[in-house]
Order: sequence, then C-alpha cells, then structure tokens
Amino acid sequence: MSVNSCLLVAFLMMALTGCRHQTGEPGMYPDYRDVTLPCNIAPANFHYTGVGAEKAITLFTAGSLTIRIKGESVCLKPQQWNALKEQATDGAIRVESSLMGTWDMYISKDTIDPYLTYRLIEPGYEVWNKVEIRERNLTNFEERTLATHANTENSCMNCHIHKGTNTMFYLRGPKGGAVLNRDGQLRKLTLNREGLISGTVYGDLHPSGRWGVFSTNIIIPGFHSVGTNRLEVYDTVSDLCITDFDNNKILTLPEFTRTDKLETFPCFSADGTKVYFCSADTVKLPENIKELKYSLACASFDQTTGELGKDIRILWDGPAHNASVCHPKASPDGRWIVFTVADYGTFPIWHRECDLWLMNLQTGESHPMDKVNSPDFSDTYHSWSSNSRWIVFASKRDDGQYGKPYICHISADGIQTKPFLLPQQDPTHYETTRK
Repeated sequence: MSVNSCLLVAFLMMALTGCRHQTGEPGMYPDYRDVTLPCNIAPANFHYTGVGAEKAITLFTAGSLTIRIKGESVCLKPQQWNALKEQATDGAIRVESSLMGTWDMYISKDTIDPYLTYRLIEPGYEVWNKVEIRERNLTNFEERTLATHANTENSCMNCHIHKGTNTMFYLRGPKGGAVLNRDGQLRKLTLNREGLISGTVYGDLHPSGRWGVFSTNIIIPGFHSVGTNRLEVYDTVSDLCITDFDNNKILTLPEFTRTDKLETFPCFSADGTKVYFCSADTVKLPENIKELKYSLACASFDQTTGELGKDIRILWDGPAHNASVCHPKASPDGRWIVFTVADYGTFPIWHRECDLWLMNLQTGESHPMDKVNSPDFSDTYHSWSSNSRWIVFASKRDDGQYGKPYICHISADGIQTKPFLLPQQDPTHYETTRK
C-alpha cells in the first residue's frame, strides 16, 4: 500500500449476536442526518429500526436526480452515490424518509485520505482471542489485513504510527520488537538499551524519517471497585527519549528522566522543530490516582543533534483545570493540536468523561469540541488527515463498551461538524459482526 495518505485510529470492533426485532419507535443507524461528508467517501449506507422499518421509503435528491429505495436497508450503489455527489452543486443531498422525516447530507470539497489503518481487537482486560492491524479504503469498502495474530504465533500487536511515508508498529512477545517501514524499507528494531526504564512505548516519527520521540513507561493496570469507570491504567515511572534511526542510537536527557516527573505521549510538531508531550508531578499510586493530573507541555527539538531543549513550556495546565491531558496530536498544517481531557490519569478509553479538545497553536486558545464529543462516553485515540481538514477518533458513544471510528470535518478556522460513523457496505455491520 501507499502509506503516505493514511489516517490512523485504534478502536475496538463491536461484536453482537442475535436477531434484531422491529419493535419500538422508528430509528436509523448509523445516524447520517445533517452530517458533512468528504467528497471521496464511500456511500453512507444505513438501516432503519423499529416499527415500519421494512416498509420505509427513502428518496435521495440532488439537482435533477432522484433515487428511490424501499425497505429497511438503505444501500446506494457506488454509481448512484457518485451521481448524487456530482449533482449536488449546492453541496447538499436531500434525503426524505417516510419514517424519519427530511434531512441533508452535506458534501465537502475537502477530500479525506484514502486509507484508514486500525487495530481490531475484542474488548477486554487481560485476555484476548484475536488481534489484527487492518487497512480500510475509505473511498470504497475494500479492506485487507496487514498483520494478524495468526501469523505471529498469537502475539499481540499495537501502537501503530504513521508519519508521511513512514510507519511503525509494535509486536509483543519473545520474538517481538518494533517494525519500522521507512521509505519502503522494513526493519525490525529493539528500541531499548541499558539505563532505560523500559523499551519504548508511545511515540511519534519525525517528518524527516531520521528521528523518533518515545516514552518509556512502567505501566500498571488496576480495577475500580466502585463507580462507573472499570479499568485504570497508570504509569509508576515514565521518561522521554529520542531515537536516531540513521545511527542506531537512543538519546536521553536529564530534564526528561527526572524521578519527580512523569512524561508520556510525545509527538512532533508539523515542522519537526518541537515536541509536544504530557507531563505530571508524581503522586503516590494507586492511593492518590485521582490526584494524577497531566499537563500539555512543549519543548524545542534540534533536528541536527536530536536533542530536546530545556525550554519546557506548559501549554495547558492540567492541575489548574482540575483535569488531565493525554494523546496530543498536531495537525499537519501546524495550526492546531487535538488532545483528550479526563478527570485524572492517562488512560482515557475507560473514562466516560473523556472529551476531545482543540487548541489553536497560533493563539494558545483552547476549548472542548462540543459538536464532536458525546455527553456520556469517551472520545479519544484521534488522528488527523494529511490536509488537516478531517479527524478520525474512537468513540464509545453507541453502547459505552465498544470503540468505533467516527469522523468529523474541521474547517480552516477550526469549526467542527457533527461526526459520522465510518460507512460500511452492510449497514448492520457494527451490530452483527463477530470477530
């Protein structure tokens, strides 16, 4: 594949069994009412639920073209979908439903990267059955497996990273390591050395391809005995390091290996001159886990020597907001950074209160992405498109348990649209797939 035009997200596929019964009030899933879609996205298929679903009539109109579909499943053929988009000279496709009323699908002129790479895994804590890294073509419904447990002696794989033409993922187990694709050349690396608290865990690749920035972490899982959050994962220690892929070196600096600080989730700025990361003061764990508040920090990066600067700045103060930051992702155009905010800690996927925030890197202003976030469940593990106009993220908004890929448009001035679930050829895919 060509990896220079990929979106990236980590999410968990829904797996339910049993028959669907047409009872209750009429509804539709996925909900594509009044969403903004890329002009090159595959058809936004959906299905009706509830009483009368089988007899539903749906009309799609754009310009002089009208397409009529009868029944519970509303699936457009690619040629029909493309014709509608071509006719939508005003940027909207009008949808009239005998069950759900009338709405528009807005077609953006901004394209989305052709490929989405994700990890497919059953939700769990200590035990898993199958795990794969897969690639989906967003312009159609083609999908393929890039790596699977079946070919790696049932080893787990995670933390995949894309940056331009370069990509990397980790393979766990006795024969594991970091698998790096740099300019089409595959290498298997052991990103560890004496003096590090662990091998590299979370990180990012420099735009040049020469450097990587990573955290090294001792990660501890635990369970809550009360409350709505089930699983907690936290670092007892964590530092930052730089990898030099040209000279096969790992660099560390005293400012980023302090025992009174925790640093994690580093990423490079769009121009490669800065590193954004999350930083927190150490607290006694697990007793004081709710006092663990990470801030969004920034340090300069020397692209010649690979050194991080001592000029550490706090861009978003976690303790001052009585909250905690993780997973900062800078937009490729250098203007924005999206990060997640939870009440505490650094493992937001099980934090129901976790929301996405957007920061303007030119002004320093930040705010929660209210049009994007769900009110009661986590939204996180986000990634930018290469043109900085779309983000994809994992959301548990549908049932609180399974993370699914939602996509939303972000305009040049930061305005967000209603997110939509990644379309599937079978509109019941998310409800009936067992992996």
